[in-house]
Amino acid sequence: MALACLPARISALDVAGHATELIAVGGLELVFWDGRELPERHAEVGFVVSPDLFRRPGLLSEFGTLEVVQTVSAGVDRLLAHLPTGVTLCNANGVHGGSVAEWVLAAVLGVLREIPAFAAEQPRGRWATRTTGELAGLSALVVGAGDLGRAIARRLEPFDVAVTLVARHARGEVRAISELPALLPCADLVIVVVPLTDETRGMVDARFLAAMSDGAMLVNAARGAVADTDALLAELQSGRLRAILDVTDPEPLPPDHPLWHAPGVLITPHVAGNVPGFPRRALALVSAQLHRWVSGEPLVNVVSGTY
Repeated sequence: MALACLPARISALDVAGHATELIAVGGLELVFWDGRELPERHAEVGFVVSPDLFRRPGLLSEFGTLEVVQTVSAGVDRLLAHLPTGVTLCNANGVHGGSVAEWVLAAVLGVLREIPAFAAEQPRGRWATRTTGELAGLSALVVGAGDLGRAIARRLEPFDVAVTLVARHARGEVRAISELPALLPCADLVIVVVPLTDETRGMVDARFLAAMSDGAMLVNAARGAVADTDALLAELQSGRLRAILDVTDPEPLPPDHPLWHAPGVLITPHVAGNVPGFPRRALALVSAQLHRWVSGEPLVNVVSGTY
C-alpha cells in the first residue's frame, strides 16, 4: 500500500462535510504531519503535501522513498533548491487564480477610487467630496501569463481595460518578456505575477521602473524579491510612480521599514490567496493528484525547470 504524508490540519478539515470522502483513495495510507517532528514511517512516504516544508525545506531529504512533492501554492521557489534528485514537484496551478485576481481588482479599484482616503475621513465625520480616478479606459500590462495572469486579464477586460499579457516567450496574443522595454511606457498598470526564479529575481529593477510612464502603478502579487525594494522606494518617494504590494522584500516587512510610509503605496500582508474557498480547492487538487499517483496516471501541474 502506498504511503502519503499530508499536513495535520487537513485531517480536521471539513469541506462541505465530505473531507473524508474527498481524500479517500484506494490503495493509499495517509499519515498526517504537524510540521515539527518527522512523521513515523517517513522513510516509507512516497507523496508529500508541502505547506509545512516551506519553513523547513531541508527535511525533504529525510523522506527516503519520496516520489512526489505537491505544493498548495503557485510558487515553488523555496523548495526547488532542496528537491532530491528524481523527485517530481507539482504546484497548485489553478487553485489561486481567482482569489489573486479578485485581490488585484479590489486593490486597484480601491486605490483609483481613493477608498482608503475616504475611509480615513469617516471617523472624523468629514464629507470630503472630490473627483477620483477610474479603471475604465486604462491599459494594463500583466507580466506573467499563467493561471494567475489570465485570471486577472479576464476580470479586468469587462471594466474596459486594455490588457496585454507578457510571458517568457511570445505565443498568440501573448507578448515576449524581451519586449518589456517597449511595452512598459504604454501601460497605466503593470501587474506582476511571475514565479520567483533566477531569471525573475530583481526583474523589477531601476531600469524596469524608469521605463514605466509617469503616474503609472506597479502591482506586485508575485514574490517580494521579484522587485528591487530600494529602486521601488526611490520611485515612490519621488512621487513619480504608485504601487500596490501584497508581497515585499523583506517579508514580513519590519515595522520601521521606510516602505510603510512611502507616498503612493498600498501594502497588504501577503493575503491575496487567503480566502475561504482556498482549502476546498487545495484539497480537491491534492485528492485528484493522489488518485493519479496511486493509479499510475500522469500528474498535472508538474514543474519543469524553474516553472
